[in-house]
Amino acid sequence: MSRRATAAVIVFPGSNCDRDCALGWEAATGQAADLVWHKESSLPDYDLIILPGGFSFGDYLRCGAIARYSPVMSEVIRLAAAGRRLIGICNGFQILTEARLLPGALIRNRDLLFICRDAWLKVENNRTDFTSGYRAGQVVSYPIAHGEGGYTINPAGLKKLQDNDRIVLRYCRPDGLVAGDSAPNGSLDNIAGIINDQGNVLGLMPHPERRAEKILGGEDGRIMFQSIFQAVAGGLRP
Repeated sequence: MSRRATAAVIVFPGSNCDRDCALGWEAATGQAADLVWHKESSLPDYDLIILPGGFSFGDYLRCGAIARYSPVMSEVIRLAAAGRRLIGICNGFQILTEARLLPGALIRNRDLLFICRDAWLKVENNRTDFTSGYRAGQVVSYPIAHGEGGYTINPAGLKKLQDNDRIVLRYCRPDGLVAGDSAPNGSLDNIAGIINDQGNVLGLMPHPERRAEKILGGEDGRIMFQSIFQAVAGGLRP
């Protein structure tokens, strides 16, 4: 029997993908995740914390700007510093940048419109605990649903991401070509997901939990959850 991997999905006012993430994790690993309300000020040492998508606090001020100051975020930051795995999906990615757990920012989509569709993604780095189940260069499809998903960062920050293989996913065409028109939101350098220096915090705009079961249209996202589970179950903590 594999070791239990403890996982928590943080629930903010306005989250709408929290249960999706919990169900995706359970479908991929056979183990349940805890739903944790944002006002909690103490957390056990979870193996994985998920910041889900949605519209935390109605996206007032900026996406993720208020959620970043929820009581639970002090614990999230503590666990990330201790090497526990943390993934922010869509609004969760925005919260991670607001909390300075990841660099850069997410801004309005290029066409200033909300986008809800499937997106093609190229796995640029499969040497992470989040992507080890994929092949390098593999093309996968996750849904996207956001109005402020254009990733941006200053030139020095972008070079650091590029030089240190911290760009994990890029938007691409179905054949894997990373071209200027393949980022539906105008994201800089076609960035769809990045990781921190330590390799334990991942932020991405596309939704792997919406591709965690065949009934949802595919299992490309399931592999991400299984990769994390394998790292945890195998005792491969950073």
